[in-house]
Amino acid sequence: MKRSTTIALFYIGVATLCIGVLSISMWLAKGLNAPYQAPVAINTGKETVTDWFPINKDLTGVNQENKPVKLSDLRGKVWLVAEFFAVCPNCAIRNGAELRKIYDDFKNDPDFHIACISIDPEDDNVEKLGDYAKALGADSKNWWFLNAGDSKTTHDYLEHELKFFHINNRIDPLDIETNGKYAHDLGFILVDRNFKVVGKWPLADARSEEGKKLDPTLYQKLKDELYARIRLELGKNKSPGI
Repeated sequence: MKRSTTIALFYIGVATLCIGVLSISMWLAKGLNAPYQAPVAINTGKETVTDWFPINKDLTGVNQENKPVKLSDLRGKVWLVAEFFAVCPNCAIRNGAELRKIYDDFKNDPDFHIACISIDPEDDNVEKLGDYAKALGADSKNWWFLNAGDSKTTHDYLEHELKFFHINNRIDPLDIETNGKYAHDLGFILVDRNFKVVGKWPLADARSEEGKKLDPTLYQKLKDELYARIRLELGKNKSPGI
């Protein structure tokens, strides 16, 4: 190969590499400057994800009947956990009916449970929890609305132990009036009999207008996967000692 040809190819390669680096830099800058949006997870909860992580710490509080409860009471059961607060319109509109459907399908299995944990325990008193539960037809024997006492303890547990997305305080008055004072994760986390998180299903995100634009079939896929995984875990025998 002639020396002039070699030099030309070298500089073409360098130019191509520079264009690639520049493109990546521009993409990253755009992402860093863009407002944060909780990602719509795709294919979370497939059976190939068998063991996510164990829950190592407990959370105590009271349920909608003002009875002391702790999440470790659910060891040996298959349970779904979600964040909520009583005046959150997204919880009511986007998650309430969804949870009710799941509850109706599995409530007759004594080993199935739902735990909705308030991210606003200072405001969500027992009366509000009771009203919320009554509106959804939740029986405290297998569906808790749980108040853990204070926001910091609750938020730390949800974010660090259960790995929900960070809970943000809204600051715009109109945003607060429309959506409530917290922006939070609307996903459902499934916990197996051994107190291990085995998957997360963002059904509300998949059902949103943004989610439908990304993939109009995603919601039904995730819903089918969640129901299948619940049945799978319920079908497993309890481990010795549970």
